[in-house]
Amino acid sequence: MRFISTRGKCFAENAAQAITKGLAEDGGLFVPESFPDVAGELKSMLKMDYAERAALIIGKFLEEYDKGELLAACKTAYSGFEEGDAAPVVKVDDDLFVLELFHGPTLAFKDIALTLLPYLLRKGATLSGEKETILILVATSGDTGKAALEGFKDKEGVKICVFYPSEGVSDMQKLQMCTQEGANVNVVGVKGNFDDCQTAVKKIFTSAEIKEKLKTENVVLSSANSINFGRLVPQIAYYFSAYCDLVNAGEITLGDNVDFTVPTGNFGNILAGFYAKKMGLPVGKLVCASNSNNVLTEFILSGTYDANREFFKTMSPSMDILISSNLERLIFELAGRDSALTAARMDELKKFGKYSLTKKETNALESEFFADYCDEEECAAQINETFTEQGYLCDPHTAVALKVAGVYCDENTNSDKMVVLSTASPYKFSQNVLRAVSGKSVKDAFSAAEMLETLSAVPVPAQITQLKTKEKRFLKVIDKADTVKEVCGFAAKR
Repeated sequence: MRFISTRGKCFAENAAQAITKGLAEDGGLFVPESFPDVAGELKSMLKMDYAERAALIIGKFLEEYDKGELLAACKTAYSGFEEGDAAPVVKVDDDLFVLELFHGPTLAFKDIALTLLPYLLRKGATLSGEKETILILVATSGDTGKAALEGFKDKEGVKICVFYPSEGVSDMQKLQMCTQEGANVNVVGVKGNFDDCQTAVKKIFTSAEIKEKLKTENVVLSSANSINFGRLVPQIAYYFSAYCDLVNAGEITLGDNVDFTVPTGNFGNILAGFYAKKMGLPVGKLVCASNSNNVLTEFILSGTYDANREFFKTMSPSMDILISSNLERLIFELAGRDSALTAARMDELKKFGKYSLTKKETNALESEFFADYCDEEECAAQINETFTEQGYLCDPHTAVALKVAGVYCDENTNSDKMVVLSTASPYKFSQNVLRAVSGKSVKDAFSAAEMLETLSAVPVPAQITQLKTKEKRFLKVIDKADTVKEVCGFAAKR
């Protein structure tokens, strides 16, 4: 299957090339030339375990990968998840379910893709004839960085450099990254927000001069952010798996529509749901849940994307984003796959911080998506309410989604079963969650975690308690203008 750029000036012969490159040379994002229809295979998927479902879905796009190897890689990747289930569905209320995506090694949904991406990338490089060292650049708003670091640590032929906003992640998220083990990793704080990190990394990817300089070190660039299709495609699988689990549990009948609410920042997670629908999954409405940085809510309601607004640091930092990179893939589809129009809009966004859809495109957008947002006070109240009334402990990102899901269901009383995607363990945000459920403010994240365990009877994950004794290896903080220097220095390091 060929992959084309959303901006139309280049393509990849197959998924292996698209995954190895990460970002298209013209600055666009790779998308499949067509979407396979797997609706007829849903019934057979009911009897499969998670790894088998994932291998089937992913394999539809990665045609040049050996199917047996891909299945083995999926089984290896997901065997390390708690109880061997990468994406369990938990019933919270009569028609409300939570898809828990945080049972992996770093307690975030990014693990589902990033435990598998090292295989996809290394195999893709082999199939593409790429022999240089691959330097993976990552801009993170909190969770992607740690998941990528853990996935790629000490992998042969790969180096990874992660940039995060120095004051824009939770204490636990920062500790997870700064204590990272591995000889091939680098972690750097940036003075600024996630958008600053993301913009700096994108500039490096699209600079011919920097790429030539790295080639002298026998290094080529790739990405572990969801701009890389290899990061995005494993996420499609858990929508199918959740649907199959609901059928198996007798909650729905095969063919019934299901709605999904997704806490959304960079738009990759919810885009995977949109792709699942294009592949034949019976998805009703995709509900986009934002925090106080509600640029996506206003976009879906108005058809105008306007990033010229105040930036808020919130208790759900992985959603503290004003420039949602993966939205470009959706814009490409809404525009009838018009690459010139997509490129023009991305140029408008770069120059003016905004662009608008046509009325027809806006109507199409509203037919697929519902959007609302949740402010800080509402987020804390939702954490408390969900714990008090349902006995379910959730993190702030999931709370945002639960709040917005409630708004949608109240406005649409005949809505389908609702699945809320839970993207992180509450213990990654122990201070905020504890304050929400008990009113107590504790400065130390570990003390807060212990108090939260006593209060909720939900055990503190070992991944959290182990951070107490780990060495802080990466404490460097730089100006965003120094990212190129940092990348080139790390590339040259032996």
